Amino acid sequence: MFLPIGDSPNPRDYRPFVTWLIIAANVAVYVFITVPLSRQGVNPSDPLLGEYLRAIAGQLPANVSLEQVLSSISAYELYTFAHGYKPGAPSVPDLFFSMFLHGGLLHLAGNMLFLWIYGDNVEHRLGRPGFLLTYLFTGALATLFFSFFAGPSMIPLVGASGAISGVLGIYFLLFPRNKVKVFIALIPFYVNVLLIPSRLVLGFFLVVDNLLPVLVSQQSPVAYGAHIGGFLGGMAIAFAGEKLSWNWPWRDPLWRMGHARAGSGAVEPDREGGNLAGVREAMAGNAPDNAVSILAHMDSSEIADLTPRECVRLSEWLDDAGHPIAASNLLRRCAVNHKGSESLADVYLRLGLMRLKQGQPTAAYQYLLASLENRPSQATERQAREALQKIDMHRSAR
Repeated sequence: MFLPIGDSPNPRDYRPFVTWLIIAANVAVYVFITVPLSRQGVNPSDPLLGEYLRAIAGQLPANVSLEQVLSSISAYELYTFAHGYKPGAPSVPDLFFSMFLHGGLLHLAGNMLFLWIYGDNVEHRLGRPGFLLTYLFTGALATLFFSFFAGPSMIPLVGASGAISGVLGIYFLLFPRNKVKVFIALIPFYVNVLLIPSRLVLGFFLVVDNLLPVLVSQQSPVAYGAHIGGFLGGMAIAFAGEKLSWNWPWRDPLWRMGHARAGSGAVEPDREGGNLAGVREAMAGNAPDNAVSILAHMDSSEIADLTPRECVRLSEWLDDAGHPIAASNLLRRCAVNHKGSESLADVYLRLGLMRLKQGQPTAAYQYLLASLENRPSQATERQAREALQKIDMHRSAR
């Protein structure tokens, strides 16, 4: 048995109220709706019963008859049929309410465990309103992804798995250096709790628990499709958020810096040597305004020729000029273009310091650790460790 039971590190003294609220809502629906209705029989004259039996008739195993189903069905099956999301009869209220219905106690417990483990870090990073909207959005997206596989099926989908898969997708991208506590029990040979890199655990969840069953199972892959859709949706949100430094793009007119095509005529006619030479000239003359103005016209190939040290200095000028998205994008591009560079630690340090300045200590933590992992100079290492200490002090003071 391999069971995740926690993760590390977590934001200190942070109360993930939205995560707790979602867990409470799921538990309340189970206690006040699922449990009572599961103990109630059905009225044979209920017209919904006939619809339900017709919907599942083609999905029953060969050794199970409708009479056997009828003898064991409860009022909860009809309730989920009425309020779960049915691809063949789509409904917006059902799209969202189905996220709070579960097939049983183990289904609920597994989902809430994953939300409790991963939700606090993601909520802290996205903010409480952003986390709630993202949770609901990825849940809806996962359900619609399920519909793509299911076609006109009338078999309802219930459960929070799709929305929670969205949270996992965000966690996968934003917290690559976190560790997950996994309880491993291979009784009687081995029992232990190990700290495993988060991407290994979540990659196992995506590939082994979901993708492989879709590829090899002879049964309907729709539930797995919901998990995969939610996970990919969460990753897309995290990617876009990082791309925009978690700011609205209209707050930074240079947020698309570097998207100009090479040879588009952006070079000013009175500048010899092109934009790259102009930027370096402005840097040599300590002219940040000129450098920022020229950067706005540079294409991706010109930006790729900037050295890591130049990227760090230019990002400082961009940030000071009110262009945090452009500054972050410049540094991330530099990190990709100069893997293995001796100055890569400085790029990650600058990204960490920017995130710390923006009030995003969980994001800063990831970049500062990356700085320490890339052969920093003594000065860079000292700054990174001082910033990590500030994060610890910030968390303790919350």
